Amino acid sequence: MTPKEPTSLEPVLRIDFPHAERLGRGKIALLEHIRETGSISAAGRAMDMSYRRAWLLVSALNGMFGQDAVLSQRGGKQGGGALVTPFGEELIRRFRAMEAKAAGALSEELAWLESNRNPHAMPAGELTDPAQRS
Repeated sequence: MTPKEPTSLEPVLRIDFPHAERLGRGKIALLEHIRETGSISAAGRAMDMSYRRAWLLVSALNGMFGQDAVLSQRGGKQGGGALVTPFGEELIRRFRAMEAKAAGALSEELAWLESNRNPHAMPAGELTDPAQRS
């Protein structure tokens, strides 16, 4: 999955749970793709991840809470598929609301950072030492 390059500063929300579990925009985006496609594999493809990776993230999500966020059915006469549960829908809604609140609460500080950042800064990983350039 290749994240989009932000054109302005953007806070990123991640909730760390005990035992190294995490909830962030990747898992929420996966839920949104499952809602749109009705399929874990199609959702994974939409995010450039393998079916196994998508399945592991869904399994982790379902294990993090007292209710499942996604229900899946194997193939066969029914054709298989996946469904975001009402709990999963509420999880999406609340996470997106937390993101909006965080961005709103930080807007003044982000504007200050934006006004003071170097517009000519090189992307991370590029050489910055003039002696190393050829």
